[in-house]
Amino acid sequence: MASRLTRVATGLTRLRPSAALLNSHIPAVRPASQARFETNYPPPASQQQSPEAKAKSILDAVPGNSIASKTAILSATAGLSIAAISNEILVINEEFVVAFCLICMYTGVARIMSPLYNDWADAHIKRVKDVLYAARSDHKGAIQERIDQVSEMKDVVQITKDLFAISKETAQLEAEAFVLDQQTSFSNEAKQVLDSWVRYEAQVKQREQKELAEAIINKISAELKNPKTLQQILQQSITDVERIVAQK
Repeated sequence: MASRLTRVATGLTRLRPSAALLNSHIPAVRPASQARFETNYPPPASQQQSPEAKAKSILDAVPGNSIASKTAILSATAGLSIAAISNEILVINEEFVVAFCLICMYTGVARIMSPLYNDWADAHIKRVKDVLYAARSDHKGAIQERIDQVSEMKDVVQITKDLFAISKETAQLEAEAFVLDQQTSFSNEAKQVLDSWVRYEAQVKQREQKELAEAIINKISAELKNPKTLQQILQQSITDVERIVAQK
């Protein structure tokens, strides 16, 4: 029992900071009266927080869904803290104060920065959603435009059949026109050949007639040079004249 009391007293001595340590690390606290005198007037009652509100804010800061769970958490935390301090597991010194301050500072920074981070994350998510929605709208519009284009071509089979029939008829007409053109060309060539034969026959006949006329003229000229022939012609002429005179 005595050893336990000695150990507890030693622990309390360790936990109790010295005056020099407090003066070196903790700034001097001015009396409340001096601080009150330095202010022009006390804060109004509307700005003063009531004890109930303070207690509620403390309870809200404690994790838990109900008052019983929050009370249990506070009780357990207090019991564990007392047990740790009494068993010298938790020693309050300069390092503990610095660590506690850093934890409080980081917790405060996290509480302050979490809404800003949430706003930034929500804005980024909204921007990404807007981009995705815009892309989906553009894709939907492109698909609808393609559907409209394809729907305009729904009669392409019938149109193709009609165009094929027209092209077939056009090919037949072109074939008939080509046949007629060939026939016309053949007729023209045949006509030219026949005309050339007619001209050749006319030339041959004309040459033969000319040769016959020349032969007859030469023969008559040769006979006229004969005196007997001239005598016969003269007698025949006289006979003819006498007959004509006798008839008158």
